[in-house]
Amino acid sequence: MGRSVTASFRELLAAERQDGRAVGAFTCYDLATAVGVLRAAEAARAPVILLVSCASFTGPGGSLLVAGLLAALREAGVAGCVQLDHVDDLATIGRAIELGVGAVMADGSKLSFEDNADLVREAAKLAHPRGAGIEAELGHIEGGEDVAVAAAAGALTDPDEACTFVARTGADCLAVSIGNVHGAYAHPPALDWQRLVEIRDRVDVPLSLHGASGLPADEVRCAVSYGIAKVNLNAELRKRAFEELAARMPQLEHGYRMLDLQDSLASAAAEVAGATLTLLRGGAEL
Repeated sequence: MGRSVTASFRELLAAERQDGRAVGAFTCYDLATAVGVLRAAEAARAPVILLVSCASFTGPGGSLLVAGLLAALREAGVAGCVQLDHVDDLATIGRAIELGVGAVMADGSKLSFEDNADLVREAAKLAHPRGAGIEAELGHIEGGEDVAVAAAAGALTDPDEACTFVARTGADCLAVSIGNVHGAYAHPPALDWQRLVEIRDRVDVPLSLHGASGLPADEVRCAVSYGIAKVNLNAELRKRAFEELAARMPQLEHGYRMLDLQDSLASAAAEVAGATLTLLRGGAEL
């Protein structure tokens, strides 16, 4: 690994959007996953976002995980940032910013429009003076971040409300709900492309798409072509990690080969991240 290129959350997204591409954002529950993701990003020469779930951050060792991800990113030869994902508590947001994350998703999507806007606006006041970015969500993306269960689409993002929301809050990125869900899809996904185009045409910040793990490759490509600048991936990384554990444990448990296990998990993460980054940058799947 080389040294990373310094770039803000907003700069990362704006640069990729301008080139008709999207930044891959990957949830990292440990350093092995982060090493694999960064390995893939370096191979693709692509910027990357390392996501930390709220449950990871607020659980035991959460601050150490953030410190480890920041250190790994500093040693990487790509531009990127660490982002705290899906949090609705200002104290937690403030703490993460103090620890050096480059962005936070202030998620008030379960709140009323007014309360959601208030949360995001206050989060931006905490983040922007420290050079950090704020992502918001309007509408509601169903499903769980840390446990993949079948979910149906939630409330969709209204294009007119999106314009007002972004103007009032100072959000740097907006996560849209257009039929996508976190984790597994209860029904085959049917994304509302016209809604996405209308949102894109009404707001002046990059848009993000959550729930990419359950989407066909052609729909991910379509989303990027219609203006999505950031794509979150979580469940697919977890699924691949468990597959790797099942396949490798019979060989590695003899001698308790931890280093080989960690390298195997990093390689599995690199495989998933590499395919995704190729997809988001206009190529075919690996």
